[in-house]
Amino acid sequence: MFTGLIEETGIFVGMEEGASYKRIEIKAKKVLEGIKLGDSISVNGICLTVTSVFHEKFTADIMPETVNRSSIGALKKGDKVNLERAMVAGGRFGGHIVSGHIDGTGEIESIKKENNAVWFTIKAKKSLLRYIVEKGSIAIDGMSLTIANVSNSNFSVSVIPHTMQHTNLNEKRIGSIVNLENDCIGKYVERLLWYEKEIENEQRSSSITKDFLRAQGFLV
Repeated sequence: MFTGLIEETGIFVGMEEGASYKRIEIKAKKVLEGIKLGDSISVNGICLTVTSVFHEKFTADIMPETVNRSSIGALKKGDKVNLERAMVAGGRFGGHIVSGHIDGTGEIESIKKENNAVWFTIKAKKSLLRYIVEKGSIAIDGMSLTIANVSNSNFSVSVIPHTMQHTNLNEKRIGSIVNLENDCIGKYVERLLWYEKEIENEQRSSSITKDFLRAQGFLV
């Protein structure tokens, strides 16, 4: 689990591809302090397992699902990536609960400066926008950000100078693809409501209903 507060930006060194595997190599420093094989590091919001550490670099294996769901396959040598170690027990929450499981990608439609802030408007699929609410949280390339407004086709965030200076946002341009992770609460609520509806549908088709069980004293 992560908080969406970026610890440092690393450098994408490259991706090694074999017949049945993909492995990326990242140059980093701060996030490697105290890291062990098998620990998790968020790379542009993607939770990856460290498979080796050497000379201020680490590697992680990539599954096809990760490549298909995120922008990691489009990284080029020298690109900056946002890095965050998994949260330790007893640590402070400065952002929001981030799982490191990417829901999909968005495309930057516009970048506008407003005094000391920078506005990013990001186009996304409706399947992602359904979970995005004004003043709610979203992880963009692993960064915990607050949604300023949302429409039927995009949403906007306002970014402070500190975030611009200490993440890879300062390298983003119109058309750049970013990883998106929606707040997990909305997804769980939707799933529970769907499951409850399925149970009710099953009960309607059965002679044993809630009313029947209540009449027999099984339910209060």
